Amino acid sequence: MLRTVRTTRVRAAAERFAIVASRYNARYVDSMVRAARKALEQAGARVELVRVPGAYEIPLATELLARRAATEPASAPGAILCLGVILRGETVHAAHIGEAVSRALMEIQLRHAIPVIHEVLLLENEAQAAKRCLDPQHNRGLEAAHTALEMARVVRQLRSRSA
Repeated sequence: MLRTVRTTRVRAAAERFAIVASRYNARYVDSMVRAARKALEQAGARVELVRVPGAYEIPLATELLARRAATEPASAPGAILCLGVILRGETVHAAHIGEAVSRALMEIQLRHAIPVIHEVLLLENEAQAAKRCLDPQHNRGLEAAHTALEMARVVRQLRSRSA
């Protein structure tokens, strides 16, 4: 059963966040981007949006944002949100793309110690995409934004304790 997105109020006080989103399956991804951006901006965050052709290209843009954070700490995002929709077809291509993206995003997150919020959805059909991307109560872009806000806070707290 699909859960309704639950939100908590977290302030970002001009913190930076980056969204990396695919243009493929734009109807669904654009809805996720709008929901994520709105939630982040309402929390006081500044948002940088990077668009890439498809889901497979998301990890490279994410890696470059994470590297930039290492060389330009003032521009470091509190989190990087990765948004995309992969629809299964008649071959295993979608599964290969989904697995490659998932592995790459986890590696980037651990290598750079920056929260990478993975909402590159591997879905069976357009009905699932509509439910998870177009329905305001289940929009995974909104969920990604709230996860990003919370993880940025958690990382900030952990870093301040170790300083």
